[in-house]
Amino acid sequence: MKMKILVFGNPLVAEDSIALKLMNGLKRKFPKVEFREFDSAENLEGEGRDLLILDAAKGIKKVELLGSGNLGKDLEKLENPKAYSMHDFDLGITLKLLKKMGEIDSVRIIAVPSDYGEKKALEEVGKMIEGMQ
Repeated sequence: MKMKILVFGNPLVAEDSIALKLMNGLKRKFPKVEFREFDSAENLEGEGRDLLILDAAKGIKKVELLGSGNLGKDLEKLENPKAYSMHDFDLGITLKLLKKMGEIDSVRIIAVPSDYGEKKALEEVGKMIEGMQ
């Protein structure tokens, strides 16, 4: 089965756009991986039972894979106290609800510090994806 990564972000907000900025470089590096841009958490249940998401996060110091342990605790890292878009408000909540309702089995989130440089982020995310293939 082809790996699919859902890429979240808001191109209009600098601190929420790092994942989107990485997408073209990741597509070149991983042509067999499907990268799908998402600007809202709506309809995630239609993307399969095991989700892999690339998103920006505040409060982390390096690229992290969330969801491998306590998903509820990991999702707290994505919830920003200041919402710039509906995505900022509802991604964590939507994922928790879908999991509780049995619509999805698992969620893994490649979280990139929102203030990271693109080159460093591309390198670290690339290594993480390589380890998943």
